[in-house]
Amino acid sequence: MSEASKSPPRLILASSSPYRRELLERLRIPFDVVSPDIDETPLANETPEATAVRLSIAKARAAAGRSGNDANALVIGSDQVATFDGKQIGKPGTHEKAFAQLQAMRGRSVEFHSALCLFDSRTGDAQSADIVTRVRFRRYSDAQIETYLRAETPYDCAGSAKAEGLGIALLEAIESDDPTALIGLPLIALTGMLANAGHPVLEAA
Repeated sequence: MSEASKSPPRLILASSSPYRRELLERLRIPFDVVSPDIDETPLANETPEATAVRLSIAKARAAAGRSGNDANALVIGSDQVATFDGKQIGKPGTHEKAFAQLQAMRGRSVEFHSALCLFDSRTGDAQSADIVTRVRFRRYSDAQIETYLRAETPYDCAGSAKAEGLGIALLEAIESDDPTALIGLPLIALTGMLANAGHPVLEAA
């Protein structure tokens, strides 16, 4: 048996998101971060679920390819797609677009598809899942939207509201099997995938 096969796999997060990094740090296991640098444009007629899952797998595989050809690594890829009125909505990027998103969504429900992939470079296997979170927004005023956006500037967040911060005040309900999925990295699904790959979190922490 080689030394590489004896040693625990290197854990790699295929993401430049500070939110996903903070979530993964909760598990108290060492990991490296590799930016996947892929085109995240949805394909024509692609469902939100398919987009999220495809991109999570693509990110994991891209990061695996950029991590120095490490043959003993588990690579985590994740992607989130928000849908409203049957259309995908992305990160607003600007104050004006965030304001428009929150105006359109007040009193309405939005679905967030948080896809996850764990790519095992030792075997080439890829586990994947799509965790759906349904968020119902309150009937807030334009003035409240403005106050919130100035306070939290969530312009890098799909849906324009950070549920882990002040944005929770804009929400009426969150329905999900995994409370971390909405923030961007479904830890319940991830810990299960790591266990399946022979790297249980509690033993590794």
